[in-house]
Amino acid sequence: MSPTNGCDSEKSVASPVSEGEPLAVDKSIRRKVDLNLIPIIAILYLCSFLDRGNIGNARVAGMADDLELTGLRYQLTAAVFFIPYSLLEIPCNIIMKLMRPSIWLPGIMLAWGLVMFSMAFVKSYHGLIVARVFLGLAEAGLPPGVAFLITVWYRREDQARPLSFYFSTATLSGAFGGLLAFAIQKMDGLGNLRGWAWIFLLEGLATIVASLLALWKLPDYPSTAKFLTPSEKDHLAEVLRRDNEGEPSHFEMRFVWETLRDYKSWLQTAMYIGMVMPLYSISIFLPTIINALGYSASQAQLMTIPPYAIGCVFTMLLGTLSDRFKVRGPFIMGCSLLAILGYAMLYATSPTDLPGVGYVGCILITCGVFPTVPLMLVWGSGNAGSSLKKGVIIGLQSGVGNLGGICSSFIYRTQDTPRFHLGHGFVLGFLCMAFVVSAFTICLYHRLNQAKEVFCVKEGIQRDRKADFANLGADSPLFKYTL
Repeated sequence: MSPTNGCDSEKSVASPVSEGEPLAVDKSIRRKVDLNLIPIIAILYLCSFLDRGNIGNARVAGMADDLELTGLRYQLTAAVFFIPYSLLEIPCNIIMKLMRPSIWLPGIMLAWGLVMFSMAFVKSYHGLIVARVFLGLAEAGLPPGVAFLITVWYRREDQARPLSFYFSTATLSGAFGGLLAFAIQKMDGLGNLRGWAWIFLLEGLATIVASLLALWKLPDYPSTAKFLTPSEKDHLAEVLRRDNEGEPSHFEMRFVWETLRDYKSWLQTAMYIGMVMPLYSISIFLPTIINALGYSASQAQLMTIPPYAIGCVFTMLLGTLSDRFKVRGPFIMGCSLLAILGYAMLYATSPTDLPGVGYVGCILITCGVFPTVPLMLVWGSGNAGSSLKKGVIIGLQSGVGNLGGICSSFIYRTQDTPRFHLGHGFVLGFLCMAFVVSAFTICLYHRLNQAKEVFCVKEGIQRDRKADFANLGADSPLFKYTL
């Protein structure tokens, strides 16, 4: 169901163009927005996910031996990233609401690029811990900030596709990460640096260069976009105004507290934890898992490429289909079932049996977990009911949900090699939780929509009264939840 504001089937709020204008005009403007926004934010996230996840490649490339990452030390270095990363996402999105995105986002990107570059010169486990904390601190504002920026440029019913295209770079980063790590680690010894150190140095340098590009090219808001003509700005502003009509857009702290007290926000967050925890598990440990299936370290680096590449295609495909059918929950449920099947195959596989079965399971996992993240962010923000609440709910989902990354860092223990039954079992439990919560949320939103329909009919409330309920946001009887 489309997230339109109204009690009848007429879709005036979500109408693609203002009355009397041809559909081709709207499509032309959308193409301009896509070409000028999505490539830049995709590069931002590609670098972000590459830099946070390359620790897995560095581990296989010899970092674990050089820095004496024995026992739970590797798990701790992976986990500390998520502490500042999770705690700062809501504050970062509030800052994002008050600042220019073209300054804020490239600025934090430059910061984490410098941190990543400096990790090449880490000489001890403790130095690596400190660097990972600063990396999480610098990256905290990017994912929720970009997700919020997309809600500013696109109608609610059109947001899954651009966000999925943007997030698909997370899967590309895995593919590139494995390929780059395979090539870069051959530089071992050059300049008195180990191969794993060159991974950090070169990828950090690439992030610094990308931050300068983003500072030059990233647009702020539709009203200030240089790539749009004055008439195109007016057209887009009208489309977005009618999509958000009846929703408050000003800043009030009460909107923050209302979002945090809303049980629906926590349902969305629980669902997010259920899917993000498996996502980080596979991102951090995929080279290790493939290596444990019986393949060499070099083979494992290269064999991470197909799962990520296929997952990238699935992410873009399902985001497009979600916008076309105007539903989010059913796609999330289907993806969670696909990931459950993949982890079940890994659970039942050992190197002495059929390692190829476990490898196919890895592919199913990336196809299941990666497409759900943009869908969950769009689902939560699209049902928030106001501009500020969108930023808060995205920050809440990302912030609290990413605490699952801490858990995912500890469940794949060295002593559990090669079967990793503890890790796979934990992940299966989280995926089952995501499936149940998403099914319950679909039923909840359907029931709330029906209640609003009945109330509108009973009270004779029509669309022309949107302004009367502007401060109610999603509680307005004229607001419909997306299923």
